[in-house]
Amino acid sequence: MSASYHSASGPQYLMKGLSLINERDLRPFVIIPLLVNLLLFGGAFYYLFVQLEAVFTWLAEQTPDYLHWLGYLLWPLALVTIAMGFSFVFTGFANMLAAPFNGLLAERVELKLTGNPVPDSGWLDLIKDTPRMLGREWRKMAYYLPRALGCLLLFLVPVVGQTLAPLIWFAFSAWMMAIQYCDYPFDNHKIDFSLMQRELGTRRRLTWGFGASVTLCSSLPFINLLVMPVAVCGATALWVDHFYQLRTGPVSR
Repeated sequence: MSASYHSASGPQYLMKGLSLINERDLRPFVIIPLLVNLLLFGGAFYYLFVQLEAVFTWLAEQTPDYLHWLGYLLWPLALVTIAMGFSFVFTGFANMLAAPFNGLLAERVELKLTGNPVPDSGWLDLIKDTPRMLGREWRKMAYYLPRALGCLLLFLVPVVGQTLAPLIWFAFSAWMMAIQYCDYPFDNHKIDFSLMQRELGTRRRLTWGFGASVTLCSSLPFINLLVMPVAVCGATALWVDHFYQLRTGPVSR
């Protein structure tokens, strides 16, 4: 790796991921995670759009004529709110469904960047390893949910809590995005989840910057459809530059 890659910031690794998904030999491994996102987000958003239309039709029937203009104001507001809310809720489900394919994409990116194949790689090993990968996703959820609940409870604390809660929530979301996507190359080498967390913590500014850029892009409608494969590629580049020496680390549990 060149010195410029080693000095790259977190957001620059996301841009590196964007350039990697355009590589011809990586495109086949980008398509499946992308399709998972398209089908999940598209189907869920269409369903909610239909339900929202029914709600607004009912509201229009219940309100007097002189208030119908509110519909033109509330429609775009509701659509933006749903789009941003779904970007966070469904990203977790999409990552779980696409976990085996994201792991395979991370393998191919690592091979391209280093020339060294990941041990036990390939479609057959992917199939055999799928239960363990899904278990790892559940472990991430178990790490995420109680901490997310604690952050959300801060919104109920008057003044101080409601002031700090949005900042704390964003910081926590950025950290979780770093864990989510950096975990794929770590897990390909069966590195323990706790060790992965500690190692990311040793380069907190770098990994948090990467996670923050992923979080921001995940909140943008339509752009969030591309985030998953781009973030996997960017996180793998970050792994190669800063954590590659850990590839013989403790086995994952």
